[in-house]
Amino acid sequence: MYSLERPVALEQIVKKSRFLAIGVPIASEPDAKEALAVHSHGDANHNCWAWRIGQTYRFSDDGEPSGTAGKPILQAIDGQSLDKVIVIVTRWFGGVLLGTGGLIRAYGGTAAACLRSGELIELVPTLEGTIRAGFSDLAILRARLAAFEGVHVLSEAFFEAGAEIAVSFPQARSDEIARLIADTTSGRSALALKQ
Repeated sequence: MYSLERPVALEQIVKKSRFLAIGVPIASEPDAKEALAVHSHGDANHNCWAWRIGQTYRFSDDGEPSGTAGKPILQAIDGQSLDKVIVIVTRWFGGVLLGTGGLIRAYGGTAAACLRSGELIELVPTLEGTIRAGFSDLAILRARLAAFEGVHVLSEAFFEAGAEIAVSFPQARSDEIARLIADTTSGRSALALKQ
């Protein structure tokens, strides 16, 4: 799965109506609501939108005939295998009626073109865990974790004999990470996955 690296916008004129699509990467439903509030235009006739985060999705036709705007925008998101993204397509009516098929093509097409013009990043499923390490192992363990691609130290909490390190890492590499920790500390430390 992929998402947008950063917000992207694209404008098209379809039979005198102006369509402005804005795609924004999001992480949660509140992010989607915030993006919608920021990127909706009060002077426009319609601010139609769709978003997807994993299996959760929402869409709105915002006054256009049912099924002619929000659903085609969602299909544009799904058609490009995108996740964690919202697309808002704003329409300023130009005086020419587009009909049901024309609206579906205009909203879906503008959303798809907008998404195709953006830079994508791969979404890598991650896990979080903790490692308890003594002071004697801490420096080398930190160095090995820092050299391992995709590992991020989230926090360190010190205690009498050492520290507890919270990390996130690619799910697909959890066995490698666990082996690295055990090998580096000669079995004195282990990875405890966060539930």
